[in-house]
Amino acid sequence: MSIALLALATLAPSFQDPAARLAASPRHHEWIEAKHGTRTVRCFVVYPEVKAKVPAVVLIHENKGLTDWVRSVADELAAAGYVALAPDLLSGAGPEGGHTESFASADAATKAIYALDPKQVLADLDAVLAFAQIVPASNGKVSVAGFCWGGSKAFEYAAHQERLTAAYVFYGSAPKEESAFAAMKCPVHGFYGESDARITAGVEAAAAAMKAASKSYEPTIYPGAG
Repeated sequence: MSIALLALATLAPSFQDPAARLAASPRHHEWIEAKHGTRTVRCFVVYPEVKAKVPAVVLIHENKGLTDWVRSVADELAAAGYVALAPDLLSGAGPEGGHTESFASADAATKAIYALDPKQVLADLDAVLAFAQIVPASNGKVSVAGFCWGGSKAFEYAAHQERLTAAYVFYGSAPKEESAFAAMKCPVHGFYGESDARITAGVEAAAAAMKAASKSYEPTIYPGAG
């Protein structure tokens, strides 16, 4: 099952509580620490139940931080046969140096997300990707996927990291700088809702910019989806 097919499930609303889904999962979950310089990034990892080494996916959370829902999507990716790594990009940014769960509300976490240094976010993702390439269960091929704010970061990361196999952008905006399209290092696949005009209105321009830069971009728009 490819990530493209998995998009059909993740774009639809789930009626199962994410925490309950995680608790019922038969797959191995663990927390690891990816480090770069003096910084430590907390990361949730899920392993598929397979014998062979498989590709890995770095999953970038939305603007609410690393929630149970994002962790449950990582579990779904592992169910589809990938090693899934979901970093908490709010690591150390919470009260008393806490992580996503330390914020008093989703609004407080969102405010902190938009205060993050973009260069730090890229460095955090680089550290997680480096771990994904050497974890024993991985075959060294790593893609990135992200939702909303994370989708925009996944698109941006495709212009930054040459070791990526692919980028999967779920209702995230494209880079604003024209130079970013020429810098794309891997194919980009986009998944959008037809009724999400705020984001989907920019797909046509992004497709044109990627084509002009001779880069691979395959957007899929789901009719009637928000």
